[in-house]
Amino acid sequence: MLRAADIPNAICVLRILLVAPTVLALLGGRYPLAFVLVLVAGFSDALDGFLAKRFDWRSRLGGLLDPLADKLLLMSLFVTLAWLGHLPAWLAGVVIGRDLVIVAGGLAYHVLVGPVQPEPSRASKLNTGAQLACVAVVLAGQLSATPLAMAVTAAGAAVLVTSVVSGLDYVIRWTGRALAGRA
Repeated sequence: MLRAADIPNAICVLRILLVAPTVLALLGGRYPLAFVLVLVAGFSDALDGFLAKRFDWRSRLGGLLDPLADKLLLMSLFVTLAWLGHLPAWLAGVVIGRDLVIVAGGLAYHVLVGPVQPEPSRASKLNTGAQLACVAVVLAGQLSATPLAMAVTAAGAAVLVTSVVSGLDYVIRWTGRALAGRA
């Protein structure tokens, strides 16, 4: 039976389950459906975070599920949109590269120093928002009769900047913690 405190985790699992239908909708050219699924995923991300904080329904599992759900969804969307030619492949590479650096750093920290307690920074949250906004702008452009090339470029630039800043933030913060932990 699902306890109230498990609701944020269930929402994260549902967000993970949205990845395949969203990618399939994109590949099938069903942009209205993909747009709605991305909006649902974005809303669910905000909702599970709100519930976890508001009612103190936080858990170690939730601390792992939430970023996993975000990474799976956003990396899949960026790769798919690049594959379809709606975003530059290098931007998808930046998004994936940032996440790989963070995951590799987390694994190295866990092996060399100790358990990692996921702590998304403000820069990371801003990056997730920029990535969702970029995907939404690209999809809105596919639904609109008016080209949104300037908006897509601006959204892509925001993703690039926030990816670099948040990636460096993680590297600097966790390297400092690792050095302090090994001293």
